[in-house]
Amino acid sequence: MRNLFSVEGKVVLVTGGSRGIGEMIARGYVENGAKVYISSRKAEVCDRVAEELSEYGTCISLPFDLGGMAGIEGLAAAVAEREDKLHVLVNNAGATWGAPIDEFPESGWDKVVDLNTKSVFFLTQKLLPQLRAAATHEDPARVINIASVNGIEPPGLETYSYSTSKAGCIMLTRHLAKRLAPEHICVNAIAPGPFPSHMMAATLARAGDAIAKGNPRGRIGTPEDIAGVAIFLSSRASAYTTGTTVPCDGGSAEF
Repeated sequence: MRNLFSVEGKVVLVTGGSRGIGEMIARGYVENGAKVYISSRKAEVCDRVAEELSEYGTCISLPFDLGGMAGIEGLAAAVAEREDKLHVLVNNAGATWGAPIDEFPESGWDKVVDLNTKSVFFLTQKLLPQLRAAATHEDPARVINIASVNGIEPPGLETYSYSTSKAGCIMLTRHLAKRLAPEHICVNAIAPGPFPSHMMAATLARAGDAIAKGNPRGRIGTPEDIAGVAIFLSSRASAYTTGTTVPCDGGSAEF
């Protein structure tokens, strides 16, 4: 029963790893001894964050835009050039869009669904050789998809493509888990609630105190909260857990 939650020595890729929840997760892995690659659209930001996280361990920047197949294939090729094995893939890169129902544009739909759902499938597909190489019966490879509580319960905001894409991410997680479990690859999702992220910045600035007060736990999430769930889903402690979605929301979607 010792070292149940160790990720030391594992090779990890976190997309959207240069800010918000992705950076929180990446830092958790780095500080616990994993070799971490982070990717994001803005190269200068990705490089800077990787340099900062490297003060605590090993973090390498691989900037790509995952909104289209060129970026997805580019990132997968960059990982394959550097690593034969990938123990953990965290599909975290995401976007949102809000507009009144009568005005919601096709561009806002496609951008969000392409990044939040389509890229999850195709990046996982392109990295299957490295995930399969890392997978063993005793220690499966892991895919962790970052969904949202908005994929479980509809939000009050008019972010139609976001909630739809995250609900799709949850079903995709279950479908991939069923297909890949025989190959010793566990696929799970995390459904975060309110965290101090770039995506939530405007909402928290406007109503952060009310959101915290209305949460059953009486606060918004911290880096330790989300990193802890990701580390659990990457460690021996979860080797028999696949196809599940773990809310990390202080109870906001459950009550």
